[in-house]
Amino acid sequence: KFDTIKDNYAVVNQMFGDIVKVTPSSKVVGDMALFMTSNNLTANEVMEKGEILAFPESVKQLFRGDLGQPHGGFPPVLQKIILKDEIPYTDMPNAHLAPTNFEAETAEFKQKFAYKDEEDAILDFLSYKMYPKVFEDFHAMRKQFGDVSKIPSLSFFYPMKADEEIMIGLEAGKNVLIRYMYKTEPNEDGERDVFFKINGQTRSVHVKDKNVKSTKEAHRKAQQTGEIGAPLQGKLSKVLVKVGDKVAKNQALFVIEAMKMESTVAALSDGTITDIVLKEGVMLGQDDCVLVMTI
Repeated sequence: KFDTIKDNYAVVNQMFGDIVKVTPSSKVVGDMALFMTSNNLTANEVMEKGEILAFPESVKQLFRGDLGQPHGGFPPVLQKIILKDEIPYTDMPNAHLAPTNFEAETAEFKQKFAYKDEEDAILDFLSYKMYPKVFEDFHAMRKQFGDVSKIPSLSFFYPMKADEEIMIGLEAGKNVLIRYMYKTEPNEDGERDVFFKINGQTRSVHVKDKNVKSTKEAHRKAQQTGEIGAPLQGKLSKVLVKVGDKVAKNQALFVIEAMKMESTVAALSDGTITDIVLKEGVMLGQDDCVLVMTI
């Protein structure tokens, strides 16, 4: 849906008041475009259903004032929809930051991510301080898949066709020729084996086909009063309450991680938690029931 994301990027930019787009504000516009694309939302639907939407954390941070204040301020109606009862601040964002001990925290960072090169460690530490979750995801992906920036952009964003060949330059004088051959039919989990020729030798990878509906039993959906469901697909990364807890309106209940974004789902009213249906780490479909509360 890359083309849809591009269209939504322009829509979100206007919704946000045509803000100056540099890193990180450009990323927040992109996060909202991804959020709208993955949930099939239009600008009007965001405005109409905003009270029940779990917006990405980066979007809430922007409208809270964590990145500063745009000239003329944020669109007030949208700001209220995104922040709900939270009051934004209007002073400089660094007034709300704790001081950084660069020497101690850099040493901790190098140990956590096993850095040996001093220069790379310092530069990446700065990235980690600004975007800790994004950097952790990047590091995990690089550790699992290697440097995917070597893949041609067209092949990274769009599937290869049968018998299509691409050349990947790993380093000076070292290239890999990859030809896509075919894929098997999906199994009950919606997984396929995909076959390639790499420098003339046949290799295969086992992948999940997200367009195929699994025949396995799915989680039950939130349908009854008090059942709190997932507003979007993703991983249930954190459950912030337990059975018996009394919660207030807009109190955070759980966190969903999707498309490199975290969205916090909050209570729509006061109540008491009576059941935690799903555990942390499970993959959620839209409207899967996560917990139950009495209202």
